Amino acid sequence: MEGSTRRDFLAGLALGGLCLAGPASAKAGAAATNPQLSFVHPELRPFVGMLKQQGPAPSRATLPAMRNGMKGMFPPPLPSPAYRKQAIKGPSGAPDLIVYVINARPGTARPAILHTHGGGFILGDVASNLHFLQQTAAALDCVIVSVEYRLAPETTYEGSIEDNYAALKWLHANAASLGADPRRIAVMGESAGGGHAALLAITARDRGEVPLVFQALVYPMLDDRTGSTKRVEPPTGTILWTEESNRFGWESFLGQAPGTGTVPVRAVPARQADLKGLPPAFIGVGSIDLFVDEDIDYARRLIDSGTPAELLVIPGAYHGFDLVGAQTAVGKRFTEAKLAALRQAFEQS
Repeated sequence: MEGSTRRDFLAGLALGGLCLAGPASAKAGAAATNPQLSFVHPELRPFVGMLKQQGPAPSRATLPAMRNGMKGMFPPPLPSPAYRKQAIKGPSGAPDLIVYVINARPGTARPAILHTHGGGFILGDVASNLHFLQQTAAALDCVIVSVEYRLAPETTYEGSIEDNYAALKWLHANAASLGADPRRIAVMGESAGGGHAALLAITARDRGEVPLVFQALVYPMLDDRTGSTKRVEPPTGTILWTEESNRFGWESFLGQAPGTGTVPVRAVPARQADLKGLPPAFIGVGSIDLFVDEDIDYARRLIDSGTPAELLVIPGAYHGFDLVGAQTAVGKRFTEAKLAALRQAFEQS
């Protein structure tokens, strides 16, 4: 992306985030005039000014416009690997699901990933992620199935968890026709999609129908208490995804106020008492991402439960830094670490 297209893409990603500096934030001396900017990784400072708030924070009133405004913001799909959009049977009593199948090659038995997109549980779609998913599929020579799960608040956790699980079962059952190895399936997601991937790993473990070899959780949204009963101190959580946005996202997903004692455990990975028996994990997050504490804690709890977990915390990185800073050295290192973790999991399984 070049010129105004790139600027629009970056600005549009500011889903209720706060700007720590103006458009000239990358110039020499910006960190001195804005002390909070000194916490941002030097390579990522040029993008902070582009991530200023675009209108009001997410709410039921603003959601339609926000969803519409995201269309066409992201880089278009690549010429290859090929992808297709397909309808599959949804959960019992629910509508059919749309999935996107990327890099299918019947007659082979390659690794596969079930992907769940981000968007705070309330925004986003698969089409916006195709460019990045094609890059991942090509790098790993794997099949990726990404599911268009129903968004909140129209559908709460009960519906979207079942949507994702239905897509996982479909991938497993149709592995041969997709060119996938049913014994080498991982789940992967970013932000809310990372939360969905964690919930999917828990659901698959509990139901015992689909074996998983790995879970790649990219700055995952794991704990409804963050921003409500667990507050964070700036500059953490001040760029792109804030406490206010997080409270609305979780309230929409749960169908009730987050952070209370009545929140259903099934809906929140961080509230799960038992993390034993889950697949090995990669968890990557920035040190000033709103989710940094909950992600570190989840990795620790996985390790304590006997689940191998790799934790990567990038100093000075904010939410979504690997997208807006995809061409920076720090963005490339983060992406390669994620790919390396997936590659190793597939090779060892």
